[in-house]
Amino acid sequence: MDHRNYIGLVIIAVIIAFIPTLVKNDYYIGILVFTALNCLTALGLCLLMGYAGQISLGHAAFFGLGAYSTAILTVNLGWSPWIAMGAGACLTAVIALIIGVPALRLKGHYLAMATLGFGAIVNIVFVAAVGLTGGPSGISGIPQLNFLGIELNTDKSFFYFSWAVVILGLFLALNLIHSRVGRGLRAIHDSQEAASSLGVNTSKYKIKIFVLSAAYASVAGSLYASFINYIDPGPFDVMHSVLLVVMVAVGGMHNIWGAMIGAVLLSILPEFLSALSDYFGGIGIAYKSDYDMLIYGGILLVIMLFLPGGLYEGIQRLLQASRNLINRFKMRAFS
Repeated sequence: MDHRNYIGLVIIAVIIAFIPTLVKNDYYIGILVFTALNCLTALGLCLLMGYAGQISLGHAAFFGLGAYSTAILTVNLGWSPWIAMGAGACLTAVIALIIGVPALRLKGHYLAMATLGFGAIVNIVFVAAVGLTGGPSGISGIPQLNFLGIELNTDKSFFYFSWAVVILGLFLALNLIHSRVGRGLRAIHDSQEAASSLGVNTSKYKIKIFVLSAAYASVAGSLYASFINYIDPGPFDVMHSVLLVVMVAVGGMHNIWGAMIGAVLLSILPEFLSALSDYFGGIGIAYKSDYDMLIYGGILLVIMLFLPGGLYEGIQRLLQASRNLINRFKMRAFS
């Protein structure tokens, strides 16, 4: 991992440290906690899609497995939330392994359909297994996390903790992609046949990254359950899987930092549009709630049309153009 990534991690840590001093409203702090959980899930999905080239439309199921494992083990069996989180990640990894071995033999849209079907089945189980999951009513009374004797019972404390987990997950992901494994994943993404000819065990690499990606989502789901102290099947449906894919694609599928950017944008954008709607209504301008969806879709359309490589690539181009412009001015000034 090069120095620029270390600098990026430090910048994120500094920003996170100062945000609660600027944002006093607990509601917005809560939104930023959900943003952190989306970032963590998107990081794992980016490793799978952007680096290994494998499409998954079932990651909301892994997110839900982590959440329900934590809820069931803590509420019904009285386990520690930390042990429940670890058990949930292990269970999710095992399920991902069982699903991944046959599914990852497929390619392209066939793999996407397989993972989509898996996600739909898991969501149906969450709804139908009333005795275990509570069905549509869900599970309440999930205990809060305690970290080093500190009870994470406020939005602010959970904000710091959730983003610390994201920074740790980002650090691990960056180290992975700059390792031999990362080079192997990029080779698989470019051409599985060429990677195999160079001695890369493509099946082994794809299964391992699929399991790791699922574990990221599971941990995020466990944190989600501990934060809101209640879960139901709603947040774990297929549409949430699609949203996660859109986050990675909008930010920049082929770069970890792009996944972070996309997750932050699409987590905060609906709240911004809602606040914009309230503002226009407050000053007497007719603004229907349907306009939010219109603007939201328009922003995504513009990004995909004019920045097919995602926002990260667009930012890189903008920075390069700025440097070129500055260099031209310097050359003219000294000529």
